[in-house]
Amino acid sequence: MTLAQEAPRRGRHAPEKVNQATLIIKGNDRPGIVAAVTSVLSRYGANIEALDQYSDDPQGGSFFQRTVFRLEDLAVALPKLDADLAEALGADFDLEYTLRDMSLPKRVAIFASKSDHCLLDLLWRHRRGELPVDIAMVISNHPDTAEEVRSFGIPFFHVPSAGADKSAAEAEHLRLLEGNVDFVVLARYMQILSADFIAKVGVPIINIHHSFLPAFIGAGPYAKAKDRGVKLVGATAHYVTEALDEGPIIEQDVVRVTHADTAADLQRRGADVERAVLSRAVAWHAEDRIIRHANHTIVFA
Repeated sequence: MTLAQEAPRRGRHAPEKVNQATLIIKGNDRPGIVAAVTSVLSRYGANIEALDQYSDDPQGGSFFQRTVFRLEDLAVALPKLDADLAEALGADFDLEYTLRDMSLPKRVAIFASKSDHCLLDLLWRHRRGELPVDIAMVISNHPDTAEEVRSFGIPFFHVPSAGADKSAAEAEHLRLLEGNVDFVVLARYMQILSADFIAKVGVPIINIHHSFLPAFIGAGPYAKAKDRGVKLVGATAHYVTEALDEGPIIEQDVVRVTHADTAADLQRRGADVERAVLSRAVAWHAEDRIIRHANHTIVFA
């Protein structure tokens, strides 16, 4: 992988990110990787603002690095810098890397259903400048949140998805998304995505769900949890794969509950955790803080 390809977009540049870039690296660990990266960047006069690295085994394991740097006239320098990095990291180290201009926020589509707590939280955080993304659209299988979403100035698309055959809905999803987004967020979207859709969409998908799985599957998980006397409720954000709710985990959190909490209390507190966990996952993905490796993640938060 090399320079991140940016499709034409409506989105704005982030002024505070002008001339700032991220460099994400992964591959087999060996001596000299950090020196090779810093050597290339120093030749261009780049100022390294942050550098995080991790090796899962220094003796032949895998190496991961996130570097944030600033360089005057970055947009002009990127193609040549990319070529020099490819030579330094590819020939000698056989590393994969991604180089991205941070002034171009990643574009996201949010999928939602009737439950709006995660959706509206993301819209609110985005409006306050807390999420470094461009929200390209919201897609829902219900029209309930259309007016609220549009009040944020975000396009809303109602795509019904009833019945067992979701092919027509997914075809419309793909039509709306093609060339317009860099990732998708399922903000309590209560539909199962087909393997065909996941393969064709071509961008990462982030999901959020309560952390009772697999103990309390199906409808009414909080009532089931109350009956069982759980002492913790929580949420999990993860990347979507063909295996339902088993993709690489990005973030998790929990809060304590007691016997005095009702099922409604558990659900309310669970919704609070879902909002926080999903917003962190979205922000970290948008800032290139997550590196996927096999079925887990390295998160430089």
